Amino acid sequence: MPASDPSRARPGFIRTPSGVFVPADIDPFHRVLHHVMPRNLVPDTGQTSGMRRLEAISGKAVGAAHLWMGQTHVPASTASGNHHHGESETAIYVVSGRPVFVFLDVAGDQPVERRIQTAPGDYVFVPPFVPHREENPDPETEAVVVIARTTQAAIVVNLQALDWSEVDTGTPATTGRPAGSGAP
Repeated sequence: MPASDPSRARPGFIRTPSGVFVPADIDPFHRVLHHVMPRNLVPDTGQTSGMRRLEAISGKAVGAAHLWMGQTHVPASTASGNHHHGESETAIYVVSGRPVFVFLDVAGDQPVERRIQTAPGDYVFVPPFVPHREENPDPETEAVVVIARTTQAAIVVNLQALDWSEVDTGTPATTGRPAGSGAP
């Protein structure tokens, strides 16, 4: 039987104009795939000095409720400002270049600055609230990564230092704070 057969209707379903039954609580915008091409990436998102973020998938771009995804570009011979992404988990996929991810490891007796050197095809996971920065030591090649976050907004809290002194896990994070503005 075709999916639009009236005998297949169940409570809580509605018939679309095309005759297909879908759950009544799913709005029309969320019944289709959304294609975002490179030329449609949005630069109007949270930024940090030394890098450029471009938004592809978000609440405002495609109606995502729980996900943010985009690209980050770090020019040759550049280091970003220190920052964290609030309560959001961040997954990073290295597309090109050899970016270095820097954070302060506080697990031992003394804090130690750690550097994760990456290459195309590598993944990096950034837990919530962890202060970090991206560096691109290559003098000629821009580093490009794809990032995905567990919030539909690009939470960016720019910090003065690469430590936890400005991190406030009890205050809701903001988006798009100016570089160097510190935590609330």
